[in-house]
Amino acid sequence: MKNIDDMDAVYVRELGIDDIAPVYHLGEELFTSDRYPYLYRTWDEWEVIGLYNTDPEYCLVAEIDGELGGFILGTIITKASWTYGYILWLGVSPQFQRQGVADKLFDKVVARMIEDGARFMLVDTDPTNVPAVKFFNRKGFGNNRQHIFLSMSLSKHPYYGRLIDYEHQKAERAGYKRSRPAIRARKPDGFANEVILNPLVTETQPDLMINDE
Repeated sequence: MKNIDDMDAVYVRELGIDDIAPVYHLGEELFTSDRYPYLYRTWDEWEVIGLYNTDPEYCLVAEIDGELGGFILGTIITKASWTYGYILWLGVSPQFQRQGVADKLFDKVVARMIEDGARFMLVDTDPTNVPAVKFFNRKGFGNNRQHIFLSMSLSKHPYYGRLIDYEHQKAERAGYKRSRPAIRARKPDGFANEVILNPLVTETQPDLMINDE
Protein backbone atom coordinates (compact mmCIF):
# COMPACT_ATOMS: atom_id res chain seq x y z
CA MET A 1 0.00 0.00 0.00
CA LYS A 2 1.32 3.41 -0.95
CA ASN A 3 1.26 6.31 1.50
CA ILE A 4 0.10 9.75 0.44
CA ASP A 5 2.23 12.21 2.40
CA ASP A 6 0.54 15.29 0.97
CA MET A 7 -3.19 15.11 0.20
CA ASP A 8 -2.65 17.96 -2.26
CA ALA A 9 -1.03 15.24 -4.38
CA VAL A 10 -4.54 13.81 -4.88
CA TYR A 11 -5.85 15.53 -7.99
CA VAL A 12 -9.64 15.23 -8.34
CA ARG A 13 -11.03 15.92 -11.81
CA GLU A 14 -13.91 14.96 -14.09
CA LEU A 15 -13.91 11.53 -15.67
CA GLY A 16 -12.45 11.65 -19.18
CA ILE A 17 -13.03 9.28 -22.07
CA ASP A 18 -9.60 7.71 -21.52
CA ASP A 19 -10.58 6.97 -17.91
CA ILE A 20 -13.57 4.78 -18.80
CA ALA A 21 -11.64 1.52 -19.22
CA PRO A 22 -9.39 1.98 -16.14
CA VAL A 23 -12.38 2.90 -13.98
CA TYR A 24 -14.33 -0.12 -15.20
CA HIS A 25 -11.43 -2.49 -14.51
CA LEU A 26 -10.86 -0.99 -11.05
CA GLY A 27 -14.54 -1.61 -10.33
CA GLU A 28 -14.12 -5.21 -11.49
CA GLU A 29 -11.28 -5.57 -9.02
CA LEU A 30 -13.29 -4.08 -6.14
CA PHE A 31 -16.84 -5.38 -6.74
CA THR A 32 -16.21 -9.12 -7.03
CA SER A 33 -18.92 -11.79 -6.91
CA ASP A 34 -17.45 -13.58 -3.89
CA ARG A 35 -17.19 -10.41 -1.77
CA TYR A 36 -20.17 -8.30 -2.89
CA PRO A 37 -22.59 -10.30 -5.10
CA TYR A 38 -25.11 -7.44 -5.31
CA LEU A 39 -22.53 -4.92 -6.51
CA TYR A 40 -21.02 -7.48 -8.89
CA ARG A 41 -24.47 -8.12 -10.35
CA THR A 42 -24.97 -4.50 -11.35
CA TRP A 43 -21.43 -3.35 -12.20
CA ASP A 44 -20.56 -3.34 -15.90
CA GLU A 45 -18.94 -1.07 -18.48
CA TRP A 46 -22.29 0.52 -19.35
CA GLU A 47 -22.55 1.90 -15.81
CA VAL A 48 -19.44 3.97 -16.50
CA ILE A 49 -20.26 4.83 -20.11
CA GLY A 50 -23.88 5.74 -19.38
CA LEU A 51 -23.08 8.07 -16.48
CA TYR A 52 -20.18 9.58 -18.41
CA ASN A 53 -22.63 10.49 -21.19
CA THR A 54 -25.48 11.75 -19.00
CA ASP A 55 -23.85 13.16 -15.83
CA PRO A 56 -20.17 13.91 -16.52
CA GLU A 57 -20.07 16.68 -13.90
CA TYR A 58 -20.84 14.12 -11.17
CA CYS A 59 -18.36 11.51 -12.40
CA LEU A 60 -14.97 12.22 -10.86
CA VAL A 61 -11.64 10.44 -10.60
CA ALA A 62 -8.76 10.86 -8.16
CA GLU A 63 -5.35 10.90 -9.82
CA ILE A 64 -2.20 10.32 -7.75
CA ASP A 65 1.20 10.61 -9.42
CA GLY A 66 -0.42 9.78 -12.74
CA GLU A 67 -2.19 6.70 -11.34
CA LEU A 68 -5.93 6.15 -10.93
CA GLY A 69 -6.51 6.37 -7.20
CA GLY A 70 -10.29 6.08 -7.18
CA PHE A 71 -13.57 7.21 -8.69
CA ILE A 72 -17.05 8.38 -7.78
CA LEU A 73 -20.10 8.23 -10.07
CA GLY A 74 -23.28 10.10 -9.23
CA THR A 75 -26.38 11.71 -10.66
CA ILE A 76 -29.11 14.22 -9.85
CA ILE A 77 -32.77 13.13 -9.53
CA THR A 78 -35.56 15.73 -9.57
CA LYS A 79 -39.07 14.77 -8.45
CA ALA A 80 -41.80 17.33 -7.74
CA SER A 81 -40.24 19.91 -5.44
CA TRP A 82 -37.33 17.70 -4.32
CA THR A 83 -33.90 17.45 -5.93
CA TYR A 84 -31.82 14.46 -4.85
CA GLY A 85 -28.13 13.82 -5.18
CA TYR A 86 -27.50 10.12 -5.69
CA ILE A 87 -24.10 8.45 -5.29
CA LEU A 88 -24.17 5.26 -7.33
CA TRP A 89 -20.55 4.12 -7.19
CA LEU A 90 -17.50 4.94 -5.10
CA GLY A 91 -14.29 2.96 -5.35
CA VAL A 92 -10.70 3.45 -4.25
CA SER A 93 -7.71 1.48 -5.48
CA PRO A 94 -6.46 -0.97 -2.79
CA GLN A 95 -3.05 0.71 -2.71
CA PHE A 96 -4.61 4.07 -1.78
CA GLN A 97 -7.37 2.99 0.59
CA ARG A 98 -7.81 4.46 4.10
CA GLN A 99 -5.80 7.53 3.11
CA GLY A 100 -8.55 10.09 2.51
CA VAL A 101 -9.05 9.55 -1.23
CA ALA A 102 -12.73 8.64 -0.82
CA ASP A 103 -13.26 11.76 1.31
CA LYS A 104 -11.88 14.05 -1.36
CA LEU A 105 -13.97 12.43 -4.09
CA PHE A 106 -17.14 12.49 -2.00
CA ASP A 107 -16.73 16.06 -0.77
CA LYS A 108 -16.08 17.34 -4.29
CA VAL A 109 -19.12 15.69 -5.88
CA VAL A 110 -21.42 16.70 -3.00
CA ALA A 111 -20.31 20.33 -3.35
CA ARG A 112 -21.22 20.21 -7.04
CA MET A 113 -24.62 18.69 -6.31
CA ILE A 114 -25.40 21.36 -3.70
CA GLU A 115 -24.49 24.05 -6.23
CA ASP A 116 -26.91 22.41 -8.68
CA GLY A 117 -29.83 22.48 -6.23
CA ALA A 118 -29.64 19.12 -4.45
CA ARG A 119 -31.05 19.29 -0.94
CA PHE A 120 -31.08 15.60 -0.12
CA MET A 121 -28.52 12.82 -0.63
CA LEU A 122 -29.05 9.13 -1.34
CA VAL A 123 -26.55 6.29 -1.46
CA ASP A 124 -26.82 2.50 -1.45
CA THR A 125 -24.38 -0.37 -1.12
CA ASP A 126 -24.23 -4.07 -0.39
CA PRO A 127 -25.10 -4.54 3.34
CA THR A 128 -22.05 -6.80 3.68
CA ASN A 129 -19.79 -3.95 2.48
CA VAL A 130 -19.04 -2.89 6.06
CA PRO A 131 -16.23 -0.41 5.19
CA ALA A 132 -18.57 1.46 2.83
CA VAL A 133 -21.41 1.53 5.38
CA LYS A 134 -19.03 2.92 8.02
CA PHE A 135 -17.69 5.50 5.57
CA PHE A 136 -21.14 6.80 4.64
CA ASN A 137 -22.25 6.86 8.28
CA ARG A 138 -19.18 8.94 9.09
CA LYS A 139 -20.07 11.33 6.24
CA GLY A 140 -23.50 11.93 7.80
CA PHE A 141 -25.75 9.31 6.20
CA GLY A 142 -28.21 7.44 8.40
CA ASN A 143 -31.66 5.83 8.41
CA ASN A 144 -30.23 2.57 7.04
CA ARG A 145 -32.64 0.28 5.16
CA GLN A 146 -31.94 -3.12 3.62
CA HIS A 147 -33.43 -4.04 0.25
CA ILE A 148 -34.48 -7.66 -0.35
CA PHE A 149 -33.53 -9.31 -3.64
CA LEU A 150 -35.24 -12.56 -4.68
CA SER A 151 -34.14 -14.99 -7.38
CA MET A 152 -35.75 -17.69 -9.53
CA SER A 153 -34.24 -20.32 -11.82
CA LEU A 154 -35.85 -19.81 -15.23
CA SER A 155 -34.93 -23.36 -16.25
CA LYS A 156 -37.91 -24.45 -14.13
CA HIS A 157 -40.34 -22.04 -15.80
CA PRO A 158 -42.91 -23.78 -18.08
CA TYR A 159 -42.19 -21.39 -20.96
CA TYR A 160 -38.50 -22.31 -20.80
CA GLY A 161 -39.38 -25.99 -21.32
CA ARG A 162 -41.67 -25.22 -24.27
CA LEU A 163 -38.97 -23.07 -25.85
CA ILE A 164 -36.37 -25.84 -25.52
CA ASP A 165 -38.76 -28.37 -27.09
CA TYR A 166 -39.46 -25.99 -29.96
CA GLU A 167 -35.74 -25.44 -30.61
CA HIS A 168 -35.12 -29.20 -30.61
CA GLN A 169 -37.93 -29.77 -33.11
CA LYS A 170 -36.64 -26.94 -35.26
CA ALA A 171 -33.13 -28.48 -35.29
CA GLU A 172 -34.55 -31.90 -36.18
CA ARG A 173 -36.54 -30.45 -39.09
CA ALA A 174 -33.45 -28.65 -40.37
CA GLY A 175 -31.41 -31.88 -40.14
CA TYR A 176 -34.08 -33.80 -42.08
CA LYS A 177 -34.02 -31.28 -44.90
CA ARG A 178 -30.22 -31.46 -45.17
CA SER A 179 -30.25 -35.29 -45.30
CA ARG A 180 -32.75 -35.66 -48.17
CA PRO A 181 -31.23 -37.47 -51.24
CA ALA A 182 -30.47 -35.70 -54.52
CA ILE A 183 -33.34 -35.48 -57.02
CA ARG A 184 -33.19 -37.90 -59.94
CA ALA A 185 -34.15 -36.50 -63.33
CA ARG A 186 -36.52 -38.47 -65.59
CA LYS A 187 -34.75 -40.40 -68.32
CA PRO A 188 -35.54 -39.10 -71.80
CA ASP A 189 -37.01 -41.74 -74.10
CA GLY A 190 -34.33 -43.76 -75.91
CA PHE A 191 -31.61 -43.24 -73.24
CA ALA A 192 -30.29 -46.55 -71.97
CA ASN A 193 -28.13 -45.13 -69.20
CA GLU A 194 -29.39 -43.08 -66.25
CA VAL A 195 -28.10 -39.58 -65.61
CA ILE A 196 -28.31 -38.22 -62.03
CA LEU A 197 -28.62 -34.45 -61.81
CA ASN A 198 -27.93 -32.38 -58.72
CA PRO A 199 -30.30 -29.39 -58.85
CA LEU A 200 -28.03 -27.43 -56.49
CA VAL A 201 -25.16 -27.32 -58.98
CA THR A 202 -25.54 -24.34 -61.31
CA GLU A 203 -22.20 -24.07 -63.10
CA THR A 204 -21.74 -25.52 -66.61
CA GLN A 205 -21.16 -29.30 -66.58
CA PRO A 206 -18.77 -31.14 -68.94
CA ASP A 207 -20.23 -33.19 -71.84
CA LEU A 208 -21.46 -36.60 -70.73
CA MET A 209 -20.46 -39.74 -72.63
CA ILE A 210 -23.63 -41.70 -73.42
CA ASN A 211 -23.39 -45.33 -74.52
CA ASP A 212 -26.37 -46.00 -76.83
CA GLU A 213 -25.25 -49.38 -78.16
